[in-house]
Amino acid sequence: MNAKSAETRARILDAAMELFRRQGFEETTMREIAAEAGVATGAAYYYFDSKDAIVLAFYDQSQQDLEPLIEQALAGAKRLKEGLGALLEVKLQYFEPNRRLLGALAAHADPDHPLSPFGERTRPIRERDVASFARVLESSGIRVARDLEPHLPRILWMYQMGLILFWIYDRSPAQARTRTLVAKSGAIVERLVKLTAFPLMRPVRRMVADLMDTVTEEL
Repeated sequence: MNAKSAETRARILDAAMELFRRQGFEETTMREIAAEAGVATGAAYYYFDSKDAIVLAFYDQSQQDLEPLIEQALAGAKRLKEGLGALLEVKLQYFEPNRRLLGALAAHADPDHPLSPFGERTRPIRERDVASFARVLESSGIRVARDLEPHLPRILWMYQMGLILFWIYDRSPAQARTRTLVAKSGAIVERLVKLTAFPLMRPVRRMVADLMDTVTEEL
């Protein structure tokens, strides 16, 4: 893609996100997006065949933007709960302008939907996000049992998804309840991870591994 095409594509993406924030995802049409971007409707469809494609591009761009922010945040984290808190705070701040949009998209949890965080089309995005939790674990230096190690980043990713859903619907000022929940639950997660490293927890780890294999069979 040449520089002019890249600029046009970026302009359409920016226009779409502005309209999604202003008037809602379902209410916005591709024709309105094209008009906002100052291009023909056909040109908008040339770069993005649907609004779903625009959202997927937004997800991809978000990960690129977040990568250096996450690395910077993790640099100062010494414990697992600090790393989890830092990673989640970076994401909450980044996505704050699009909280309404994420709320609308939260309805698309069915893996058959192209925008589902559990679907096939979002697999590359999901796997990169799971990898960020592997980095959190690595940077914390916490001891993780070998049989749990392959599963723990995905377990933490699911933990994150629950927190983000809570944040979307959190009506407390500046979503203060979500921050409190992140801090308190992070301390619990750290303690649980430490406990699972004990040899006596091996049967429990096997159960968790089996459970994760069942849950993530198609993820």
